[in-house]
Amino acid sequence: PTVLSGRLVTLRPFDRASQAAALYRATHGPEREDLWRYMSEGPFASRADFDVAFGQKEKSANPFFFAIVDNATGVPVGQASYLRIEPAHRVVEVGNIIFTPALQRTVGATEAMYLMARHAFHDLGYRRYEWKCNALNQPSRRAALRLGFVFEGVFRQHMIIKGRNRDTAWFSMLDS
Repeated sequence: PTVLSGRLVTLRPFDRASQAAALYRATHGPEREDLWRYMSEGPFASRADFDVAFGQKEKSANPFFFAIVDNATGVPVGQASYLRIEPAHRVVEVGNIIFTPALQRTVGATEAMYLMARHAFHDLGYRRYEWKCNALNQPSRRAALRLGFVFEGVFRQHMIIKGRNRDTAWFSMLDS
């Protein structure tokens, strides 16, 4: 576990005591349901259900979850994780990304993704960094391309998420 510090945001390993309440408030409510549209879980029916899931993520090593904390306020404004961590092949994926309205389309959002990519390549020595999303999730697809990922194709009927077929768009970035 490490802290990834930037100018605008800091990525901190999940910590239920200091982050769960703020992330729940920022990701739940009638105007926030769309944040969960393409996620494999959520929105959660209650704060207690959210806390249970948060606690499981806090203990997980793969995926490994970060809270994205706004440096100006100290408040968590999003989350992201490393997953499908494969040290033998030096491949890792970034995913489980939720940017709250306070983080969406900001320099801080870009910085958070840069900090994770830099850490994966420079500190951990990975050679391939992957981004996958529901093929219907156009904002995520645009973000991947804007951040420098290369589109590799669509895996049709790759998963069943929330009872529906999911085609998955694959992107990657290489150390070269």
